[in-house]
Amino acid sequence: MSAQSFSKSERICSKKQIKLLFGKAKGVFLFPFKVSYILEENNANLTQILITVPKRNFKKAVDRNRLKRLIREAYRKNKIILNQLSNNNLQIAFVYIHKEIIPFAEVEKKMIAVLQKLVLENKQVSSEIS
Repeated sequence: MSAQSFSKSERICSKKQIKLLFGKAKGVFLFPFKVSYILEENNANLTQILITVPKRNFKKAVDRNRLKRLIREAYRKNKIILNQLSNNNLQIAFVYIHKEIIPFAEVEKKMIAVLQKLVLENKQVSSEIS
């Protein structure tokens, strides 16, 4: 399987996982994304994501689905950044909070920044523990 694929196993589907992710997760904010994540130390090395676009901001399902596709594509192309967090089980929820649809180039730029911020934050935490 190629490094730029996005399979079913990379999606969070369980209601139990979703509840846990929004309940006890750490958070990062980088406009237009609000990110919640759980990082568990184990040898699974599995990253799963959830993408949400609030109905409050985008009434039409067409707009919500377009944004989810843009975010999913930006993540798929740049998820290699998370490989720096080896031997970890990572669950991430991306919530799009902007009130307008932005172009893909900007979504991708912000996605790269969010992923790098996640890596940087977790490297600092792991170095403080050691």
